[in-house]
Amino acid sequence: MHDLSFGPLLLVVGIAFAAPLVLGLLPALRLPSVVVEIVAGIVVGPSVLGWITVDEPIEVLSLVGLAFLLFLAGLEIELDHLRGRVLRLALGGWAVSFALAVGVGLGLKAAGLVHTPLLVAIILSATSLGIIIPVLKDAGEIASPFGQLVVAAGTIADFGGIILLSLLFSGEGGVGATLVLLGGLLAVAVAVLYAVRRAERSTRVRGELARLQDTTAQIRVRGAVVLVVGFVALAEAFGLEAILGAFAAGAVLSLVDRDEQMTHPLLRTKLEALGFGLLIPVFFVASGIRFDLAALLDDPANLAMVPVFLIALVVVRGVPALLYRDLLGSRRAATAGLLQATSLPFIVAATAIGRRLGLVDAAEASALVAAGLLSVVIFPTSALELLGRRTPPAQAPRAPTAEPARAM
Repeated sequence: MHDLSFGPLLLVVGIAFAAPLVLGLLPALRLPSVVVEIVAGIVVGPSVLGWITVDEPIEVLSLVGLAFLLFLAGLEIELDHLRGRVLRLALGGWAVSFALAVGVGLGLKAAGLVHTPLLVAIILSATSLGIIIPVLKDAGEIASPFGQLVVAAGTIADFGGIILLSLLFSGEGGVGATLVLLGGLLAVAVAVLYAVRRAERSTRVRGELARLQDTTAQIRVRGAVVLVVGFVALAEAFGLEAILGAFAAGAVLSLVDRDEQMTHPLLRTKLEALGFGLLIPVFFVASGIRFDLAALLDDPANLAMVPVFLIALVVVRGVPALLYRDLLGSRRAATAGLLQATSLPFIVAATAIGRRLGLVDAAEASALVAAGLLSVVIFPTSALELLGRRTPPAQAPRAPTAEPARAM
């Protein structure tokens, strides 16, 4: 206990504070702060300056930050809007995307660039919904048919990637046993959803929640924390990935949290403040500290993997946007493809899982993360140029507020 120090953590939270502030003071740098956080982590970590490593306090906060990142991603799910032609196009696009991803993964395996093509396929087929939603919002497109389709496609990509990652790379009894475990987790989620809804129908419970929600008790925030930690612990007990439990907790809260504008309009803002104010930036800075720059630079072939993976993201997530042309037109379909190809948080999380399981090596993981960083820097800006919009101010990825989500 006495060996623990707050010095390294101070540097990490200092970076988390400085990143968005510096970007705000330098408006010419049109970058999401997550990019600066990861790059700063690389600089202060063992790869460059060697000032800090990931110690126990940073490890704990980083782990909780990853859970909160996926929790807030699950909270973004708007099942009411996944229907009709938008749903059909989004599902069709993701099916094409995953088929392309498997083909690309096998091609990369044949070229000796990757070790586990199926894991790489899952990584390539994901989209960073938390990054593209602020871009759409700032461009005034969040409620348009274009914005609805991009958000629906990103939602399905996020959900599909997490489910496939848990199904194929979790558990010890094979796919059949993992399906049973997934079914068990789903059953618990349904039971929790039913129990919470029943409890909130009680006038007494509802009254106490309303009384305590904006006091020092912050009862709804505490309930959300219990939900996310409980589902993460349950997923781990089932032998599934913790990120699935966190995502499921967010989806459950999204389904429960139906009248937030009437009774508790600040709940999501408070959860975002907790997540993006402390926990999630620590995860991204720690990811930079863990980034193995030496493995990437040791061999020119390793560095060459970065543009290969970046092109793969465009192919896997961009080409399926051709299905959207009849609804959106060619220009906006191309814009949707660029936004869909923007991916970073899921890449960071999935490569960390791959490293833990011995399915990807340090160079491969670093190249994938570097490609994700470039996608966040390049694709949203290029998409806005196609839309004829001014590039929005730099910002961290975050969950959308309730207003634009309901406007969909």
